[in-house]
Amino acid sequence: MVVYPGVRLVLTLPLPAEAAEAARKRLSLAAEDLDGSRVAAEVLDLAAGHGVPALWEQVCLPVLAALPGHTGGEVAVEHALSEGIRVGLDVHRREPGRQLPTGGVLLAGAEQELHCLGLHALAAALRERGRGCLHLGAALPWPALADAVTRARPRTVVLWAQTPVTGRAHRLLRFARDVPGVRVHAAGPGWIEPFPPPSPRLTSLPAAVAACL
Repeated sequence: MVVYPGVRLVLTLPLPAEAAEAARKRLSLAAEDLDGSRVAAEVLDLAAGHGVPALWEQVCLPVLAALPGHTGGEVAVEHALSEGIRVGLDVHRREPGRQLPTGGVLLAGAEQELHCLGLHALAAALRERGRGCLHLGAALPWPALADAVTRARPRTVVLWAQTPVTGRAHRLLRFARDVPGVRVHAAGPGWIEPFPPPSPRLTSLPAAVAACL
């Protein structure tokens, strides 16, 4: 375990393979029962014991990727899983009345992007390190993002895209040119267009945490 000065928690080594497999099974069974509360409780337990990066990369992502989402029943399971994970992540490390410093970090979903679960994981992972962020949620239009940057003056912006329809690299690069002095990063699997070096794309939760810190 690594301990950061002044921070009440910190984070662990990856889950052992058997523990990760067992956790994935529990999460899948809860989702199949459409029991979002059980999903959230499992997420909270795993995050408390192993930290958000291990939870997200070794448990949540594999379970989400395994869902086909073709039939009505499969879509319902996917929604129960996603909502339970979101609730668990959003509750993790929140303390009523305690305002964490944002550290100049702004998180948002790309324009028309409705699926931003990864941003909730990033926000939870930052809270583990005693850091907050300005999380503006899904589907933020480009003009609204520009206005938010002007008003909040962040040092770092992380923009999430889940699909190539919303992950438009040329638009992100144009936005980055319009906000000099702000580090603009692309996160999520939707950014498939190539970026010129150095690439602003974040390919893992630990990388996103490091970029924000």
